[in-house]
Amino acid sequence: MKKLFLLLLAVFAMAVCASAQTRTVTGTVVDADNDEPLTGASVSAGHGVGVVTDVDGNFTIQVAANTTHLTISYVGYTQQTVAIGKGKLEVKLHPSTSQLDEVIVVSYGTVKRSEYTGSAGVVAADQLENAQVSNVTKALSGKMAGVQTISNNGQPGTSATVYVRGVGSINTSAQPLYVVDGMPYDGEISNIAASDIEQLTVMKDAASTALYGARGANGVIIITTKRGSEGNAKVTLDASWGANGRSLPTYDIIKSPEQYLEVLYQTMYMQQRGLGASPAAANAYANENLWLGAMQTFSVPAGQSFIGMNGKLNPAATRGYSDGTYYYTPDNWIDHTFRNGLRQEYALTITGGTQKLNYYVSGSYLNDEGILEGSHFQRFSSRINVDYQAKPWLKVGTTSNYVYTNSGYPSQQTAGSDNSTANAFAVAYQIAPIYPIFARSADGAVLRDPATGKPIYDYGMGQEFNSLGAKMMARPSGAWATANPAGAMIYDKREFIGDVLDSKWYAILTPIEGLTISGTAGLYLNNQRFHNLDNNLYGQLVSSGGGAQQQHARYSTLNLQALASYNRTFNDVHNFDIMVGAESQDYAMEYVVGSGNYLYMPGNWFLSNTINNWTVGGGREELVHRSFFGRLKYNFNDRYYATASVRTDASSRFHPDHRWGTFWSASFGWDMNKENFLKDKTWIDILKFKASFGQNGNDNLSSTYLINYTDFYSISGANSVWSDSQLVYKGNPDITWEKSNNFNVGFDFSFWHGKLAGTAEYYLRQTSDMLFNLPVAPSLGYSSIPSNVGSMRNSGFELSLNYRAVNTKDITLEVFANATFPKNRVVKLSKSILNENGAWEQASNKLVEEGESYYRLWVVHYAGLDENGTAQYVARRNVLDDMGEPVLDANGKNVTEEYLTTDYSTARSTNRKCTKDIFPNVYGGFGFNMEAYGFDLSVGLSYQLGGSIYDTSYASYMNPGLTSSLGRTWHKDILKAWTYENTNTDVPRMGNSGELVDYATSYSDRFITSSDYLSLNNITLGYTIPDRLTKKMGLSALRVYFAAENVALISARKGLDPRQSFISSNNATYSPIRTLTGGVRVSF
Repeated sequence: MKKLFLLLLAVFAMAVCASAQTRTVTGTVVDADNDEPLTGASVSAGHGVGVVTDVDGNFTIQVAANTTHLTISYVGYTQQTVAIGKGKLEVKLHPSTSQLDEVIVVSYGTVKRSEYTGSAGVVAADQLENAQVSNVTKALSGKMAGVQTISNNGQPGTSATVYVRGVGSINTSAQPLYVVDGMPYDGEISNIAASDIEQLTVMKDAASTALYGARGANGVIIITTKRGSEGNAKVTLDASWGANGRSLPTYDIIKSPEQYLEVLYQTMYMQQRGLGASPAAANAYANENLWLGAMQTFSVPAGQSFIGMNGKLNPAATRGYSDGTYYYTPDNWIDHTFRNGLRQEYALTITGGTQKLNYYVSGSYLNDEGILEGSHFQRFSSRINVDYQAKPWLKVGTTSNYVYTNSGYPSQQTAGSDNSTANAFAVAYQIAPIYPIFARSADGAVLRDPATGKPIYDYGMGQEFNSLGAKMMARPSGAWATANPAGAMIYDKREFIGDVLDSKWYAILTPIEGLTISGTAGLYLNNQRFHNLDNNLYGQLVSSGGGAQQQHARYSTLNLQALASYNRTFNDVHNFDIMVGAESQDYAMEYVVGSGNYLYMPGNWFLSNTINNWTVGGGREELVHRSFFGRLKYNFNDRYYATASVRTDASSRFHPDHRWGTFWSASFGWDMNKENFLKDKTWIDILKFKASFGQNGNDNLSSTYLINYTDFYSISGANSVWSDSQLVYKGNPDITWEKSNNFNVGFDFSFWHGKLAGTAEYYLRQTSDMLFNLPVAPSLGYSSIPSNVGSMRNSGFELSLNYRAVNTKDITLEVFANATFPKNRVVKLSKSILNENGAWEQASNKLVEEGESYYRLWVVHYAGLDENGTAQYVARRNVLDDMGEPVLDANGKNVTEEYLTTDYSTARSTNRKCTKDIFPNVYGGFGFNMEAYGFDLSVGLSYQLGGSIYDTSYASYMNPGLTSSLGRTWHKDILKAWTYENTNTDVPRMGNSGELVDYATSYSDRFITSSDYLSLNNITLGYTIPDRLTKKMGLSALRVYFAAENVALISARKGLDPRQSFISSNNATYSPIRTLTGGVRVSF
């Protein structure tokens, strides 16, 4: 008992002594920017001793007497160690700069932004989730420097063409490589739901892309999907509803039927005046031929003319005309062709995990209706991502995404089909406003199909719509006679249905410290069906009984990847990381297709529903890549960084003798702010210099065939006898890799604790051995041959800025802006393609010369009008002496001079000139993100300045009334056309044919205009319900929001869309869609 008492007494004495050796420290932790208290900040004295701050930012901590410092940390703020002094401590934490802490996904791994020596831009999950688009590529416009998006097809589900630092080639695909969860991706980006994406990284320089070798020449876009994390299961539901409409206004065209008739009259009146007719005779001729012997939609009292001598419509004229069987009246084709589509999207996600198992499960549904009947994109997507730490040394996981898509995709709705009778945009925008879109009975009622009740459309082809066999009047050929795309959208059907499975399985082994070995297998399968129905009731195929086409195609890609990496640190300052790997890709496509005519059952697209003109076909193609690569990274004391990589690729596109290509890169980074000479510059968070050089390859020659070194033949025959084969593609065994050398140098910076951050970079990319399908003489039996034809250089300066303008407890405002200043030059061309002047005539209006920009137009110069109102152009001729002989210069060459002529053909053959570089001088984007009292508002815009573009639509609208174009409307600028009373103008006279008007709208610089634009891409406004209210409802988060996409466009001319192309713009294409939606996001 005595011993026990002594022991307890000793313990008590020790406790008293220990108590005497501790002290109490109090303090407050606040935000350095606004002095707002930070609740829940961690305050640590080391050795497991720590507390957190209360709601007012206050803390009290008991520390040992010999403790001299405390460490304070808080999520989103830079950790700080402070000395313990006398009295209450006041600790001010600075918000951490995202430039330092942001983790970005790069080639075969992740890296902190502060350690990265390459060039990359990142789009985070919230930016993509708020974008109401069915394809995330259309959410990239203006988001980062060096990235341009071109979109000439607004059909729901289609991708924008993404260009990273310009177009580095002439004919190969300029699209970047897409990598999804670490594996190259060959599917449609529209198959990936935006709600499943955690991060999208665009890698721009060789240091970033060289490890992807053959496929990284045009940049790499890495899409990382969401994964689970440790914690209780979290369920999130996002639902939105909205409407789609045309975002692009129509040109300032003549929409009034009355005004159109007056202009139509002018074309005929001026035609006759030009032939010498008197005003009265010209008036009589024009009135007599006003309806072109075709469809009439106005009436005038008997004996009266439609148009008076003053050129104005007879006030007694009225809309509507009946031939006793049918009634004809003008319709608004734009209103009746286009619609406002509905958009609805639902996404459900469940995420969570334990220390060993993490999971992310999602399901989403999207129904995105287009602005044409029969145009839509439906997608059902399901995804499961699972990661499992099976052993301390073994981690396995899988990613599986199943997608079902149904795309209603009307054909020939792009600018390449601007003269097609099926192009609804060409017809609706350009047809004269005097024609009916519907067939009507004599009493004016719209006729309806007896079986379906649908309206009957007037195809302008003199079709019979009654039991008496009476035919309607036809439209003139210029007014798309025989066509009515609006009717085709109702009665025809064209859809693509896809079943897509994209799965990956991986295993990661860490047998010893620092060594990581991984293996990944990826399988992509797309079973796609195509159904096409041309109805047998109305339109062009009535005579053949309609038609049907049925196709089934299967696309598959097997990717295998093996990686081994080892990292080790020596003496705490020398950090090494070495990686080696191998990768293989096997792509295959096979299809079977059949078509026929004469339908048995209207509305049925089955091939067995046809009995005439059966055709069947099928085929298979394969493409194989094999790759080996390695990378070495070195980091000295987190201050100096160096990376070197090499990759060798083999592609089955090329002959075995030219199959392998080796590509490499090297890069260097220097954290200058860690040097002694900048240590006292506390306002500098990061100032990093970086430089890189490397090489990529490209084998993706735009071609019908995947194998480009061998010839392809078609074979046919009948009755068990094969006929002779016919050459359909000429291969070239000598072609090889297109190579791209990339140089990048710049600075990453962040100042004043992240208040101002950004990147400034200069880049130069030179592509050599450019792949091109070189046209050859048809007499050879083939039209082109794949060739390596020259080299091109793209260079420029990029600047990205982010500014935290306001950062208080209740309000934050961040502003961003980026700009790219690009330059393009053709460096070298193969001598085999040059003409006698050392230039390459690539196309009828395209001349390519060494030392000049690829983006120039080869045009005739428009020089206004002559005294008769006829268009003049600048031609060139030899200077003659008094004897009529050519004058020679000192070198014995003919001296020439320019002169004006109305003969466009002469001007074109003697004096075409290239324009200046029409590529924009600068492009980029800007916007802001603001949060205030639970509300959030984000706005994004994009722009380009200093370029030019050929306005194809305007040129068409300004036709002088040529016979071949009669029946199409005009731009209102045609009202300025030259007349005998209006000679002070530069708009040529009107007329139907002849030398006075034939060349009025020939291809010239008259129709080149500025490509400058400002696009309001998106607006998102949301409100997050306060936590105190959501907790009462049993929810963890609740947000309601409104979003608008593709809101508005300002360009040089109303209706002009420079976002379609770098060269020309044409409104005869599926219009961009404006989307307005409202939604709710709730988490449990």
